[in-house]
Amino acid sequence: MTKVIIIAEAGVNHNGNVNIAKQLVDSAVFAGADIIKFQTFKTKNLVTKNSPKAPYQKKITNTNETQYEMLKKLQLNIKQTKIIKDYCKRKKIEFLSSPFDLESLKLLTNLKVKKIKIASGEITNYPLLRDIAKLKKETILSTGMSKTQEITQAIKVLQNYGLSRKNIILLHCTSAYPTPLKHANLTSINYLKNKFKLKVGYSDHTEGITASVAAVALGSEVIEKHITLNKKAKGPDHSSSLDPKGFRELVREIRKVEKLLGKYGKFVTKNEKQNIKIVRKSIYAKKNINIGEKFSEDNLISKRPAKGLSPMSWNNIIGRISKKNYHKDDLIK
Repeated sequence: MTKVIIIAEAGVNHNGNVNIAKQLVDSAVFAGADIIKFQTFKTKNLVTKNSPKAPYQKKITNTNETQYEMLKKLQLNIKQTKIIKDYCKRKKIEFLSSPFDLESLKLLTNLKVKKIKIASGEITNYPLLRDIAKLKKETILSTGMSKTQEITQAIKVLQNYGLSRKNIILLHCTSAYPTPLKHANLTSINYLKNKFKLKVGYSDHTEGITASVAAVALGSEVIEKHITLNKKAKGPDHSSSLDPKGFRELVREIRKVEKLLGKYGKFVTKNEKQNIKIVRKSIYAKKNINIGEKFSEDNLISKRPAKGLSPMSWNNIIGRISKKNYHKDDLIK
């Protein structure tokens, strides 16, 4: 199989602090991730001032503040974003970010990012989809909270404005933090593949690493998972993230699964070839057989090692006349 792209989702787990963001970059490199992803937004363009928090956000953040107030503290400005991107370049890990408004998309475009990630909440944001498509960059589209019809519509918008299908990657996603295992519904991965004929990955919000590893076994080509320095830190996403050691274990397990999956088809491995003669069988004399005697079920047997005629030739041998004397366990030739 092709190498799975592993995205460490830093998101807003930097808490608005560039130094923490750099530490998250270091942690993603330590873990072996291919990409680290952040979020780029202008709070004033993202939410109204009185916008309520999501239920999961209320559980783990200050219930007295609005979503606007919470996000304002997590916002990164142009200078900070550039510092982080430059740091990623120094650390040799790809920088990725999800834009949440047109101004932020322009910022990322000016920074010459390789890819664009569309967050699940933006799948119905027509103007953003339109302008992302015009960039004609590889685009990763998360499908949390989406029905099939909404995914179809989003893909249509992207294609109508110039984005090639080969540059679209869908991520199956359940937008619940954390996602209960019974709601992960990993079968959707193959559904999306069959329905849309596009590359498909998985954005994992479950606890632990099992779902991501299983998603790779099901054919996911991209895995996205939140990373944090401290699961107990204050903020909306820390508790549903992996710490650096946990993320490193995730990467290790995914790389193991890649080896386990191998290539499509059925092949005889080098190690297996060494064992064929030892564990397969040939046709041997079950007892002494004299010249002129017929070979029969009574005087032939299949035994290891495989040094001569395969037992698959059994029916061609039964009933023939022996042209030599055989002792018990002699190889029939």
